[in-house]
Amino acid sequence: MANQTSESRVVMAKVVAERWLNARTRDEHRLTVYYGPKEIKNLPGLLRSFRDAKLKIGSIDPIPDLGIQEEFDSITIWSSDRVGLVHLREWVEERGCETSGIW
Repeated sequence: MANQTSESRVVMAKVVAERWLNARTRDEHRLTVYYGPKEIKNLPGLLRSFRDAKLKIGSIDPIPDLGIQEEFDSITIWSSDRVGLVHLREWVEERGCETSGIW
């Protein structure tokens, strides 16, 4: 009898955990921007201002959950807004930067 009780508790715990995760998680898409021959001046600062809606980049709507991480020769950005990242990727590629693509 004790065995059945512990099994049902494990199953219930898994169900509760699955509900909790589904309610609090979302997809995340990443893009790496490599500096090209024509480097955009202060691209990380530009992207932060864009995220905070202080600056407009083309006709792209601000991406409020845009994450930005600077590396030596690149910038990694991520967001749950895949369409916004696609537009942002097109914008930086038009200015001579190479990107890794969105995944």
